[in-house]
Amino acid sequence: MTLVEKIRAGQRINFDEAVSLYDLDIFELGMLANEIREKKHANKTYFNINRHINPTNICKDVCKFCAYSASRKNPKPYTLKHEEIIDIVDDVVSRGIKEVHIVSAHNPETGLDWYTTVFSKIKAKYPDLHIKALTAAEIHFLSEEYDKTYDEIIDIMIANGVDSLPGGGAEIFDEEVRDFICKGKVNSQQWLEIHEKWHSRGKKSNVTMLFGHIEERKHRVDHMMRIRELQDRTGGFNCFIPLVYQSENNFLNVKEFMTANEILKTMAVSRIVLDNVENLKAYWVTSTVNLALVSQEFGANDLDGTIEKESINSAAGAKSANGVGLEEFTSLIKNSGFSPVERDSLYNELKVW
Repeated sequence: MTLVEKIRAGQRINFDEAVSLYDLDIFELGMLANEIREKKHANKTYFNINRHINPTNICKDVCKFCAYSASRKNPKPYTLKHEEIIDIVDDVVSRGIKEVHIVSAHNPETGLDWYTTVFSKIKAKYPDLHIKALTAAEIHFLSEEYDKTYDEIIDIMIANGVDSLPGGGAEIFDEEVRDFICKGKVNSQQWLEIHEKWHSRGKKSNVTMLFGHIEERKHRVDHMMRIRELQDRTGGFNCFIPLVYQSENNFLNVKEFMTANEILKTMAVSRIVLDNVENLKAYWVTSTVNLALVSQEFGANDLDGTIEKESINSAAGAKSANGVGLEEFTSLIKNSGFSPVERDSLYNELKVW
């Protein structure tokens, strides 16, 4: 049985087979991934109406790929007041937004109480609003800063209204690459441990992968394999989100930007390898809207959402600072031949547009 026949038969592939997928013709690879996508999701492309809030850019860590944290590359430190955050939430709820996505830097001045208070204020005022907040990297930072276990931090988050965990901070799990691009941050094993603990409480999370910098194809596949292994145990990942590295205003100094061909191949490989993760998101913020739409034919079935305002990737060159309007967003999906389906944060279908 050939590798293509094995995939079409629905059999799980191993590491070496996954790496070899990159050698396939891009259209053959895309067709394989699209067949899986259609079996799972037919012609649906999911999105949600959401708002990103990034409360502070002051960070104790210095990740070489980051252009968001206040540093020589971004000399404009800020921290939002609770009142400012609540004002943002008031505004977005008044316009029907159903999720706030709250992630930011590792700021020693905005501590655990600062976060939990704002979460509890939001949840008390808007009990039906979904709060997706604090990456595993932020949980690790708070754990070290306050000498608390991951379990203690997680339980405090849940008690104060956090509903699900974003997938940020995963970057790339290969220890050598990770050590170079974000030394001192949560390590691979710790990231996976935090998400496993989150899943053990019946909670859902996402998982990302930052690619297109100094990593190789084998590192991407290794990353996917570690996700697949944890998902086999917990079933807690809603979605896998390959994030395209943004090249501006950071310290990695990557000279050659990844091609669209390589991005689409990585999407397709992700769909084939991660047979136990239901959703694959082409995060338009890092890939551009157009390439994210093309990715829907290479295995992806989700575009994230309208976002409204985004500070982290736009600081590194992404054209995402002000989001995309709902009407434009749904029109783009329909014009690409897909059916736009509004979802909630846990992938329950709300409306077909």
